[in-house]
Amino acid sequence: MSLGNIFDIAGSGMTAQSLRLNTTASNIANAETASSSTEGTYRARKPVFAAIQQSMINPDSQGMQGMGFGSDSGEGAGVRVDGIVESDAELQMRYEPNHPAANEDGYVFYPNVNVVEEMADMMSSSRSFQMNVDIMNTAKSMMQRILTLGQQ
Repeated sequence: MSLGNIFDIAGSGMTAQSLRLNTTASNIANAETASSSTEGTYRARKPVFAAIQQSMINPDSQGMQGMGFGSDSGEGAGVRVDGIVESDAELQMRYEPNHPAANEDGYVFYPNVNVVEEMADMMSSSRSFQMNVDIMNTAKSMMQRILTLGQQ
């Protein structure tokens, strides 16, 4: 695996975690939005990720296998976003007859967002994003050191 591939892998991870952070922020922002029907109620959203296999990025890649940098074993070479799905968890139905969004029976529907779970997701995705930044910085530092070797 070359340093260029490391940038691709870390970059795809940063993109994925950025989307995860944005989705989580949207869920938290809409956690207390009320609606008079189940159809109009916000539903928690989660991104779906899939691993990108090394052979898909560079199918002709045979170099550096003998050096322990890669193999044809199908190791991951990044992540892609397959989509965003809505949670099918049950919505919260509360009896609030004086609420402006209450239906004819006095019930208001709230999203199926668990704020505690969303905060844990936010911390996890933030740390994953930072880890990918650290990987990119380390690879950049290694490339700079390689370039200085020829100058000595």
